[in-house]
Amino acid sequence: MVTSKPWGGRFSEPTSELVEQFTQSIDCDYRLYKYDIQGSIAHARMLTHVGILTAQECDSIINGLLSIEQDIENGVFEWSHKLEDVHMNIEAELTKRIGDAGKKLHTGRSRNDQVATDMRLFLRDTVDALVELLHALQTTLLDIADREAGTLLPGLTHLQVAQPVTLGHHIMAWFEMLARDRKRFSEARRRINISPLGSAALAGTSFPIDRSITAKGLGFDAVSENSLDAVSDRDFAIEFCAHAALLAVHLSRIAEELILWSSAQYRFVEIGDAFCTGSSIMPQKKNPDVAELIRGKSGKVIGNLVNMLVLVKAQPLAYNRDNQEDKIPLFSTVETVTECVRVLNAMLPTIKVNRSVMRDATEVGFSTATDLAEYLVGKGVPFRDAHEIVGKTVRFCVDNQLRLDQLSLAQLQGFSPVIEKDVTPVLTVDGSIRARNHVGGTSPEQVKAAIARARNRLVSEDGGPE
Repeated sequence: MVTSKPWGGRFSEPTSELVEQFTQSIDCDYRLYKYDIQGSIAHARMLTHVGILTAQECDSIINGLLSIEQDIENGVFEWSHKLEDVHMNIEAELTKRIGDAGKKLHTGRSRNDQVATDMRLFLRDTVDALVELLHALQTTLLDIADREAGTLLPGLTHLQVAQPVTLGHHIMAWFEMLARDRKRFSEARRRINISPLGSAALAGTSFPIDRSITAKGLGFDAVSENSLDAVSDRDFAIEFCAHAALLAVHLSRIAEELILWSSAQYRFVEIGDAFCTGSSIMPQKKNPDVAELIRGKSGKVIGNLVNMLVLVKAQPLAYNRDNQEDKIPLFSTVETVTECVRVLNAMLPTIKVNRSVMRDATEVGFSTATDLAEYLVGKGVPFRDAHEIVGKTVRFCVDNQLRLDQLSLAQLQGFSPVIEKDVTPVLTVDGSIRARNHVGGTSPEQVKAAIARARNRLVSEDGGPE
């Protein structure tokens, strides 16, 4: 008889050492120990409430679990690959410490609903922490945007000069990207916070359990409605990875702009030395490695999402051992996006803005051409005709190496007789910026108003995820 495994009664031969190494997940899922112990304590209390455990057995179990948790946190707990996973390692040690009471703990549950519970508890804490980190990053962006509300910057489309904007307005675009991310995580938390405990292997249990007790004890909002779905569902983890992938994309876009802006070709900003590195051969180099790594790590997070989707796509109901492989991409995603948000938030305050260089860049590329077209429309010229007139005007400037605001009134009237002296402020970047004075616009007044609204939004969301 094989008795070394908790499930060994069915088997007549010991597990191959090769198989033990291949099937173990303890190298990864040990991270769930805190949540596994929380779930077990709640389960033990529920079993006591319904009369399956005595009060003495419950106390013994709880004290034993707490002592195991202390040993794990102190680094003295010995994990065994032979016991496969975090659940069996803790259960075996509990039985070793308190005897038969430890063997009763698994009554009315399975590792299937146990791991689903652990993962939901883990992700709930993860989301709460990530929402706080995003809140801090958004606050940093608001402070920078406030400071740079009037700093001129060339707005680009297709990486070509389009129209002048303010740096504060640009930073607020980053803020809005992260605001959507933060909201998505907060909304996902509601779907994470459902208790699968009590679903057992797949069909529930014949024991007179009370699932509402464990759900309440663990802070869940409700219990799952279907036991088959509860043990096999990984939607909540996939959804988290999807939201994290989109967050990683946003962080990558921010990092890419910082990389471009800090280059010698742009010189818009200078990133603090503490967040850059040098070259082993070229002594003049100052490389934006931190920003590049934020950009690069997005690939890992996106890949983890694909990993999770492919893992689940062909699984029949209910639980399958494939699901053991969900933790590696999930933990990788959590660790990667968390460290990227932290390091970006630490790096941003070190960045020096070269305002004069940014302003000079707005004078290049005919960034006020659209303003001239709009001026002509205001004089009664149909927009398509105005577009053509300005296009010809720009062509003239290109051929003669002139800016629009360097043309004389007579030269401008050569392209359209409706142009008058009042065109002068229209052709300046300052005039262009001031003209965009509406909600969502780039004028300094509107940027300041947007920042004020954004600060109020952050304050109103301080109660935490719903």
